[in-house]
Amino acid sequence: MGLFEKKKPADDVEAVQPEKYTNEADSGDFVPDEGAVQAETFVVGDGWVAKAQRLAGKFGVEQRGIERVPSDERTNDGMSQIGTLWLSANMVVSSFAIGALAYPIFYLGFIDTILIIFFVNLIGITPVCFFSTFGPRFGLRQMVLSRFYFGWYGVKIIAVFNILACIGWSSVNVIVGAQLFNAVNHNMPGWAGILVIAVSTLIITAFGYKIVHTYERWSWIPCFIIFMIILGEFAKSGHFQNIPMGVGKSEAGAALSFAASVYGFATGWTSYAADYTVYQPVGRSRKSIFLWTFAGLSFPLLFTQMLGAAVATAMSIDDGKNAYMDGYESSGIGGLLAAVIVPPLGKFGQFCLVILALSIIANNCPNIYSVSLTLQLLARATAKVPRFLWTLVGTVIYIAIAIPGYNHFESVLENFMLVIGYWLAIYEGISLSEHIFFKRGFSGYNPADYTTPSKLPPGFAAILAFCIGAMGAILGMAQVWFTGPIGKLCGTKYGGDVGFELAFSFSAISFCFLRYFEKKHFGR
Repeated sequence: MGLFEKKKPADDVEAVQPEKYTNEADSGDFVPDEGAVQAETFVVGDGWVAKAQRLAGKFGVEQRGIERVPSDERTNDGMSQIGTLWLSANMVVSSFAIGALAYPIFYLGFIDTILIIFFVNLIGITPVCFFSTFGPRFGLRQMVLSRFYFGWYGVKIIAVFNILACIGWSSVNVIVGAQLFNAVNHNMPGWAGILVIAVSTLIITAFGYKIVHTYERWSWIPCFIIFMIILGEFAKSGHFQNIPMGVGKSEAGAALSFAASVYGFATGWTSYAADYTVYQPVGRSRKSIFLWTFAGLSFPLLFTQMLGAAVATAMSIDDGKNAYMDGYESSGIGGLLAAVIVPPLGKFGQFCLVILALSIIANNCPNIYSVSLTLQLLARATAKVPRFLWTLVGTVIYIAIAIPGYNHFESVLENFMLVIGYWLAIYEGISLSEHIFFKRGFSGYNPADYTTPSKLPPGFAAILAFCIGAMGAILGMAQVWFTGPIGKLCGTKYGGDVGFELAFSFSAISFCFLRYFEKKHFGR
């Protein structure tokens, strides 16, 4: 039956199913299993789907998709695996790249960069931590949970945005990894590096939840060691430059735009959050899950981005005429890292770059695992296609995007991250408003309703509020191809990006007003 149906002896502590964790102070009332789907049902029948599921089960592939996880199939694994998943997913070169872009793209000083990285990351990861607590409580994936905010049909629009997010982040990440391979061996084409990372990610995510958690539990260790080596070598070089903080509207605009990039990366995990806690027992302490997620996200994001910001300051030496800038211009972030560790460490430094390139696998695993679940949500027909087949489809799509986009990393990264920040700010504004003001906490949910459209919100208020939030994002955005009227007021020539602030506030305020009348009229 596979990893999730494998019978274990009763004396195996991790195999013993918890009865009910109602003794925990914040676990709430017991949540019944109505609407949950037992694992045995996936292999019943003579159709191609059942046959594919049976074949997958023989190889230990997770057969469950967006179906609710019953309480008796939850594992008793420690909560540390929640923290290590996010630790590995963010202890990667993609996160380092965010901090490193502060100087060459936004021309910020070092201290203001550090302050932005610290405070904006803490704001950005808070929704991820909060929604992670929903997984054990209801056994529902994040996009399925979103039906309780956007309705049966409205959530399909959100699903499309999430698919774009998963595919887009995966494309951007493999480009970074391919640049690292190219920095080690200039004869290695970008498409080859992209294929190495993408195929490796596909193998892990196809097997599913348990293998993803197992891989992420350990993959952060070599990456952390290498980042410490980079820190030591850069400190020893003496090339750090304390670039002074700017002043005036130009500084304000650059700071706001960089903050939008940082926020977009940090909060980008929100739409996946509950996907990685659904197999936790229903009574898990919400406080513990929140704190494990917070620790797993905050440490790698702050550490790698601050390190990237510090290393990038060396590009300012001699007005940009230095090995660091040369490396960055020739091979992007990979070239910048190579300038730090290859000259002093030689072949070992090149080996470190290869390991960092492979760290992209840990970063992309949540993207590709979650995109397979989101694709199932689009229609009843797509829900019938096994999850592991959708991982293949998602992988093929992002490879097709990444290979032609290989030589345009900076523009793709900046523009795409800002777009991600916008839609997620709207999603958070609507979801949090529904949970706090209309559901009034966890007791306002009946998870058994997740497959019944007539018992879910109609979704009119959410979709209209989403459009209003998008209008706020347009008014406040500041990108190369467009600067909104409010964004223009927040800086000089290029303005300042306040799109995600306006997107959140516009969507939250309008949703509260619209949802009041919607619920009053429809009664749900």
